[in-house]
Amino acid sequence: MQKGNIGVTTENIFPVIKKFLYSDHEIFLREMISNAVDATQKLKTLAITGDFKGEQGDLTVHVSLDEKAGTLTISDRGIGMTAEEIDKYINQIAFSGVTDFMEKYKDKAEAIIGHFGLGFYSAFMVAKKVDIITKSYKEGAQAVKWSCDGSPEFTLEEVEKADRGSDIVLHIDDDCKEFLDKSKIQGLLNKYCKFMAVPVAFGKKTEWKDGKNVETDEDNIINSVEPLWAKAPSSLKDEDYKSFYRTLFPMNDEPLFWIHLNVDYPFNLTGILYFPRVKNNIELQRNKIQLYCNQVFVTDQVEGIVPEFLTLLHGVIDSPDIPLNVSRSYLQSDANVKKISSYITKKVADRLQSIFKENRKDYEEKWDNLKLFVNYGMLSENDFYDRAKDFSLFKDVDGKHFTFEEYKTLIKDNQTDKDGSLIYLYATEKEEQFTYIESAKAKGYSVILADGQLDLPAISMLEQKFEKSRFVRVDSDVIDRIIAKEDAPKTELGTDQKDILTETFHSQMPKIEKAEFMVDVQPLGEMNQPVVITQNEYMRRMKEMSKFQQGMGFYAQMPDSFSLVLNSDHPLIKHILEDGTAKTEEALKPILSELKGQQARLAALQQSQSKKKAEEITQEEKDDLRQAEEAIGKQRESKNEVIANYAKDNSTIHQLIDLALLQNGMLKGASLDQFIKRSVSLIK
Repeated sequence: MQKGNIGVTTENIFPVIKKFLYSDHEIFLREMISNAVDATQKLKTLAITGDFKGEQGDLTVHVSLDEKAGTLTISDRGIGMTAEEIDKYINQIAFSGVTDFMEKYKDKAEAIIGHFGLGFYSAFMVAKKVDIITKSYKEGAQAVKWSCDGSPEFTLEEVEKADRGSDIVLHIDDDCKEFLDKSKIQGLLNKYCKFMAVPVAFGKKTEWKDGKNVETDEDNIINSVEPLWAKAPSSLKDEDYKSFYRTLFPMNDEPLFWIHLNVDYPFNLTGILYFPRVKNNIELQRNKIQLYCNQVFVTDQVEGIVPEFLTLLHGVIDSPDIPLNVSRSYLQSDANVKKISSYITKKVADRLQSIFKENRKDYEEKWDNLKLFVNYGMLSENDFYDRAKDFSLFKDVDGKHFTFEEYKTLIKDNQTDKDGSLIYLYATEKEEQFTYIESAKAKGYSVILADGQLDLPAISMLEQKFEKSRFVRVDSDVIDRIIAKEDAPKTELGTDQKDILTETFHSQMPKIEKAEFMVDVQPLGEMNQPVVITQNEYMRRMKEMSKFQQGMGFYAQMPDSFSLVLNSDHPLIKHILEDGTAKTEEALKPILSELKGQQARLAALQQSQSKKKAEEITQEEKDDLRQAEEAIGKQRESKNEVIANYAKDNSTIHQLIDLALLQNGMLKGASLDQFIKRSVSLIK
């Protein structure tokens, strides 16, 4: 028996492996089986070249558990190793500078393995002792057993072994007993080894017999599903792709369509990417691209490896140019990975373009599910926008689809305002904004439906891309002011009349949580609504964008700002003004007289003090100014109180306010109940 020390320059590598690889310790099984598959594949290659002339026989890799002995064993019938090869490949670890190493690779398990060739040594993350019993395929080779208990010391002795290949026996450590659980190992094999190129068996298949599951003599092959991406696309039918998708994602709806990737220059890449049915929830769809290296699972955390918007796709990517044992940060900076990322982006854009051109009707039918993906791509990748602008669509409220260029042609003559800006009208809630949409249609205008999760950020982006264009929600103002063809008509009402109208309605507005109302008086024509609620486009857009952009949280905290627009041309508003003026005239006369006197006094004081420097103004002068301001405030309060007392019992005012709130889905609870009762009484 030979004894010796593993060739490492640190005092003891194993605590380092144990400590720093622990968070990712399950990958040890992938490493062990990958090694077994590699050894088997090498034997196949040697047989093809004629360097191995024996019988290959059954090449299945076997994984077996012995709970009593506390061991997990991986066995293959590959090329095996001689004593000299064990010394070369197992005993010599090029590993130095432990202090720098521990700092640099802290908490980065896969980086450690990848950079230092420690695939085999990942076994010591879970094992207190590892045995290798191996026999080379070479004629006359002597079987040997290598053992190591997690210290730099090992033993190597000659043993009897009937067949070529290697058995790796892991004596599972006391703090890793979960790796002696059958279901745990089954789950890891399904995760990492489902598509490996050599059959991998774990236990025996079971069948239902005499009221219970019993084991059969047939091996339970965990990778019986053939990797579809490795086949020639010309040999596959639609059902093959759909069936494979169901294997990968059994709980998902059927995909819209797919892309079969197959490239061998300037890098090697195969894979199948599916377009899922995604409408309004991005997060549910992420991390469903599985990354493989030669059919060995690497990760499904592909952000940074593929462009962010492509993380919405589902499927598999397999490339031998993506190293198996590296950290994600390494992948994200790797030149080959960046080339692959650009290639996939181009292929996705080309596929969408071809579907759009070849079968536009089918493409339009799928647009609601594609829109989120395309918008995400255009928002996050400028190169993708340059491609996607030709197959990205607007859908109007009537369900008709247009390319950007088609829609511009449709609206440019009718929806250009007096300043030459092209106005794109949009609605986010077709039913709730129905009245506003109909008002726009009555003018011959078209309205886009923007009801997707990323439609509003996309609209803000398109405003930057399109020349002299604005996107305005259809309920942000009365339609004649959204697309102003000429200067707005001026109201003929005096200041006092406007004040009476404004306060009449403002005083009766119900308190609605997180909502503020301004009252505006505008001449809108007697055929338009008497009262309309609008919401400022800029402030609403800022609040909506705050959901997507960091640093805009203060907008989200602000109340919604609405305008209650009173149409001074409407007979009902005219009647309320005449009635209110008549019924408040006597009470308001002394208040308005005093108010005008105090305003004149304040103006005189301000003019007098404006000629002086701040330090020249006496305390008495400051007090006079403050008293004048307070007097004006009191008179205004008195004026508003008189107007509010008139308005509080006026059922027409309350009915008009409630109708406007009801139209915007803002009339609820007790207010809605009062409205219904009032409506019934008015019918009598």
